[in-house]
Amino acid sequence: MKISEKIKNAILSSSIEKGYLANDTIYEAISDTDREELIEEVKEAFQGVLDALVIDTKNDHNTQETAKRVAKMFVNEIFRGRYYPPPCVTAFPNAKQYDQIYMSGPITINSTCAHHFQAIAGKAYVGIFPGNKVIGLSKFNRMVDWVASRPQIQEEMTEQIADMIQEETEAKGVAVIVKAEHFCMTARGVKEHESDMVTSVVRGIFRDEPATKAEFFSLLSNMKGMQ
Repeated sequence: MKISEKIKNAILSSSIEKGYLANDTIYEAISDTDREELIEEVKEAFQGVLDALVIDTKNDHNTQETAKRVAKMFVNEIFRGRYYPPPCVTAFPNAKQYDQIYMSGPITINSTCAHHFQAIAGKAYVGIFPGNKVIGLSKFNRMVDWVASRPQIQEEMTEQIADMIQEETEAKGVAVIVKAEHFCMTARGVKEHESDMVTSVVRGIFRDEPATKAEFFSLLSNMKGMQ
C-alpha cells in the first residue's frame, strides 16, 4: 500500500474529524517515518510529471535531481503547515489587564494558490484586543507562517489565521488583514503585476463595537505597507 493511502485511511478512521482537503492540516495522522516515505512517493509522482512534459531528466543535468528537490520542498517547506505540527505558543497572564488594541505587522506571507499551485506573496497585519492572556509578538509570525504553508485560497487562509490566533490568545477581539500578490494572475493569464488582493476578518469586540473597529482600521492605515 502506498504511504499516501495509509495516511488517508488513518485520517478517515480516526476521531480527528478532519478530511484531507488542500488546506487541511493532517500532521496528526503522520509519523516521521511516514513523512520520509511520503517524500519518496511524491518524488516518483513528480518524476512522472517531468516525463509527461517530455523532459529528458537522464541527460539534462539541470533536472536530474528536480523530482527529489520538489518532493522535499513540498512536504518539508512550502506545505509544512499540512504535514508538521503547529508552533508552540507560550501565553502569559495579562497581569496589568491591558485593555487597548495592540498591532503586529507587516508579517510576511508565503503561501500557494490551490487552483494553479502558484505562489501567493504578501503581508499580514494582526490586531488584538486582549483578554486575560498575552503572547510574544514573534508568535504571531510563527502562527501566520504555519497556516500560510498550505495550498489554499486567500479568503480561507485569513479565516484560519484568525481562528488560530483566537484559540491561542483567547482575546476579546481579533482582526486579521492580508494583502497579497497572486502569481496565478501575475505569471500567467492576464499577467497583471499591479493588483493585490486584500482580505479581512474581524472577530469579537472588533466586529461588535463600531468605534473599536474604526480605531483598528485607523491604526492599520499608519502601518508600514498600508499607507
